[in-house]
Amino acid sequence: MSWQGKAEGMGHVEEVGPSGKRGFGPKLKAHLRRFWWLHLIVFIAFTLILVLSLIYAAFPHISQHDINGSTLTIQSLVLSSPTPDSFHLVQTSVIGNGSPYHPNLDAFNASLSLDGRAPYAYIEIPQVHATAQATTVVDQDVSITDLDAFTDYNIAVLQNEDVKLDVKGKTALHEMRFPTNTVNYDKAVTMKGLNKLTGFNVTNFTIELNPEPDGTNMVGTVYIPNPTVMTISMGNVTFDNFIASTTTRIGTTTLTNLTLFPGNNTIPMRSQINQTLVLTQILENFKDGMLPIDIVGNSSVYDGQHLVYFEKALASVTQHITLNVGMALKAVGLDPSSLSGSPP
Repeated sequence: MSWQGKAEGMGHVEEVGPSGKRGFGPKLKAHLRRFWWLHLIVFIAFTLILVLSLIYAAFPHISQHDINGSTLTIQSLVLSSPTPDSFHLVQTSVIGNGSPYHPNLDAFNASLSLDGRAPYAYIEIPQVHATAQATTVVDQDVSITDLDAFTDYNIAVLQNEDVKLDVKGKTALHEMRFPTNTVNYDKAVTMKGLNKLTGFNVTNFTIELNPEPDGTNMVGTVYIPNPTVMTISMGNVTFDNFIASTTTRIGTTTLTNLTLFPGNNTIPMRSQINQTLVLTQILENFKDGMLPIDIVGNSSVYDGQHLVYFEKALASVTQHITLNVGMALKAVGLDPSSLSGSPP
């Protein structure tokens, strides 16, 4: 028999060492061929343990990252029933979530503050399922925890075109079967402000020569634009009226039960004016009958109580208007030109 024939008749050739025993390599190969399924199970189990460990360890960071990347938009804010140390709030907000995860967030207590300053109040944010656009509604009585901070907030709202409001708190996040995570909720919200009530004007008025029992001797309407999403109840608001650029006070104007709604507001006004002083000014300094007036907030009273946070905000802004007093005087039979002795 040839060597070729012998070789063809062999099933396989085993490697043997000097001692005639099989080496480690052949034994390992044989073991793997026989127990491949066991090694596959071990590999899968190890991989799952490793991956799950990484996910569970990383998930808190992923959760916080997604919370940081979410957005908060206040769609409407209604402040009503104000007292010196509280108010009722109905606030509708939208939480934007660009993450592929849509977790549930537990209800939590959140602080409200002006652009990183001391919190002025705390509200209860309701439980929410953080879809791409999730709507939340806060409807509660709110206690003012820092009057100075809340006053600063109202001054900022009245004076500025935009206002930054900080909303902060801690809540629990739930996603599928992952462990519950505690996340920090810290959002800066930019809202439209009242922008110094730009556009404020007295749209019409009439003079009454015979004052009403409360002293009212001028009535009319005031136009106040509100470019914000806020509805604000301020009670009876009173303004001091001055001859422009002077300290000559000519009277007061009251807006009863003032509530500013988003958009354009036309509000009845009642004024107690020193008509003798006004007439003197017209005859001596403003003979064209056009009287420039500065209007400064004086008081805000709701249900018999002064609201200092509104009063200081109103006092921080001066409105400049010009009233055609000459025309109003003519309407009641008084012609300034004839009184001054000048030609009609």
